[in-house]
Amino acid sequence: RVAAAGAALLVAAPAFAADSGAGEKIFTANCAACHAGGKNSVVPDHTLEKDAIEKFLTGGFNEKAVATQVTNGKGAMPAFGGRLSDEDIANVAAYVIESSEEGW
Repeated sequence: RVAAAGAALLVAAPAFAADSGAGEKIFTANCAACHAGGKNSVVPDHTLEKDAIEKFLTGGFNEKAVATQVTNGKGAMPAFGGRLSDEDIANVAAYVIESSEEGW
C-alpha cells in the first residue's frame, strides 16, 4: 500500500522543471502591468520583494505559494488558472522567486 501511495504521488507531480527565463516572458505579457520591477501598482505594500512575499503571501516565500496565488488570485489580483497553463504558472513562479532573491 505504501508503494502504491508513493507511486500516486509521483504521478500527480508536474512532469516539467520550472524555467525562469520562460517565466520572465510570461510575466512581462501578463503581470508587468501591475507588477513591473517587482512593485504593486494596486496595493503598494504588497510588492514582489522577498520581505513582502514572506509577510503577505499565504504559504510564504516559495514557488508553490506564488503558483497558488497566480492560479487562484486573491483580493484585487485576478486568477490566471484559466488563462495560463500549469507550466506557464510554474515558470512565472520560478521567475518571481528568482527575481525577488536577486532584488529585482
